[in-house]
Formats: sequence, C-alpha cells, structure tokens
Amino acid sequence: MAAFLLRRLANYAVLVVLAASLAYLLAAAALRPRANYEDRAPRPPEAVVDAQLTRYNLNDRTPLAERYVTWVSGLAHGDFGRTWQGDSVNEELWRRVGVSLRLLSLGAVLGSLLGVLVGAYAAVRRGHTADRFITLLSYLLLAVPVFVLAVLLQIVASTINDATGVHAFEWVGESTPGASEGPFGALGGLGDRVRHLLLPTATIALGQLALYSRYQRSMMLDVLHADFVRTARAKGLRRRDALLRHGLRTALIPMTTYFAYTSGLLLLGGMFTEKIFGWHGTGEWLVDSITRGDVNVVAAVNCLAAVAVLLAGLASDVMYGILDPRVRTGPAT
Repeated sequence: MAAFLLRRLANYAVLVVLAASLAYLLAAAALRPRANYEDRAPRPPEAVVDAQLTRYNLNDRTPLAERYVTWVSGLAHGDFGRTWQGDSVNEELWRRVGVSLRLLSLGAVLGSLLGVLVGAYAAVRRGHTADRFITLLSYLLLAVPVFVLAVLLQIVASTINDATGVHAFEWVGESTPGASEGPFGALGGLGDRVRHLLLPTATIALGQLALYSRYQRSMMLDVLHADFVRTARAKGLRRRDALLRHGLRTALIPMTTYFAYTSGLLLLGGMFTEKIFGWHGTGEWLVDSITRGDVNVVAAVNCLAAVAVLLAGLASDVMYGILDPRVRTGPAT
C-alpha cells in the first residue's frame, strides 16, 4: 500500500504544479490591477503606476513569461508575493485559511457522515415512506443553489428568532465584537461563536448530505442482495448485522473516490457561504480579489485550493486502501 500511495502522491504533486501554474497564467493574463490606480483622483502619473506595479510583479506591460518566472521563484521560497496595495499575501492568506477551516470542516464532516447513514438507511427501506421522503428532500436540496439555500435558512432563522423572542441564530460575521466581555466571559464568547456558526454550517452540511445520500443509496442497493451478504445471513448473522459488517463496508469503497470529487464542490459552496454570511475567509477574499484584479492573491488562493483538493484525493486513496484489502495485498494499479 505504501508504494501505491507514493505513486499517487507523485502524480498529485505534478497536478498541483500544473494547476497552480495555469491559475497564475490565467489570472495574470485576464486581470488588470492597473485599473485600481486609474480610478483615483488625482490620477497618479503613469511612470509611478508602472514602478509600483513592477515592484509587486503586477505590471501588465511586463512580459507574462517574465512575471511567471518571478512568481515561481518567490513560490519556491514560500512567498506568494504582495497584493496591489503592497501587503504580504502570506500573512493574510494563513489568517483567512483558519476562518475557512472553521467554517468548512464541521459542515463537511457532519454532511458526509449523515449523508452516508441516511443514504444507507434509504436503500434498506427502499420503496417505503422513509425512502420516498429522503429521496424528495435530497432532490430538493440538490436543485437549490448554495446561495439560495443560505438565504432560505436566514429567513427561517429570522422567523424563529422573532417567534421565540430569543436570538438563537446570528448570520453576519463570525462573532459579535465584545461578546466575550459580557457577564459570562469566555463562555459567552463561545456561545456567540456557536450562534454565528449554526447557519453557515447547516448550509454546508445540507449540501453535502444531499450529494452523499443519493450516491450512498445507489451503492448500497448494489450490495443488498449480493452473495456475500446472503452467505453472512446463512451463517446466522441478523440482516442488520450482515448489512453493517459486510454490505455497508463494501458500499463505502466507491464512496472514497466520490469524496475526492466532491471536495471541489465543497470549496465552491464554501466560497458562496462565506460571502453571504460575512465570513472573512479565503473564498470571500478570492471573490473580492478578482474584482480588484489582485493577481497574486487569486493565484495564491487557487494554488491552496489545488493542494486541498489533491490532499482530499490522497485521503480518499488511504480510505480506499483501508476498506479494500486488495490495495494492501495486491499490486497497485
């Protein structure tokens, strides 16, 4: 299995380099950071603008290949460069990564786990009312875009807050300034963070739940009447135990590959969620930077996203190896 993972890691490293390079080249060719200076009053002299942009490797009059080499040289030393205002991309990037992780990690874990369980249950109850209800709910969630779902959750939360007279839900920002300075101190600050986290986490989790439940149901249906499940039952196992020990484990194997595919959709959903709920993470930063033509920021966020997606692919390979003994004992393909 170690040789299999090393080969996969080498492939992923090549893909990261290609994805990061393509992201930078597209951003540098399409975006115009010069426009930020053209809107100023009074407008700076052209020579001053050129000097400023050249200092930050953002001058669109410098050949693209030369700018790319400069960017790669800095990236080799762990430096993503500067924003068009001269701030360090690295410092802001890692701060915003922490915000995005707090938002995405809990929603992704809850959504994937619940999706697998709900999908497996729907397959076992195929044709019953529970299966029909889960199917209808899943299709509704899949049909609703993330930004629409977020707005709908805000409307529901506002209705609940008004009906109960208690602000159980908050949806602007990560926390309220000064919340930890109240009578409950740090405990009050924690409660405030939880209230702000509920709706964005639910937005991410519901989207993941819909995706995983449909795919898991389909995979589970393929193994319900498989020979190994019937053999396990013939040996005395109850139907539930046979499905959990043998059926679910087998049905989870293709789900590991699906996990890698959905990681990109998770990042995209997180970008919309951050923007709607006012979380200052990498997704919101990316959208704002595209608007400003901030090439180095766009390239840095896309590079980080490529690494995240490919790490998800590596994690799916590890889970695949754990669930499927053929990967550990047989030749890697």
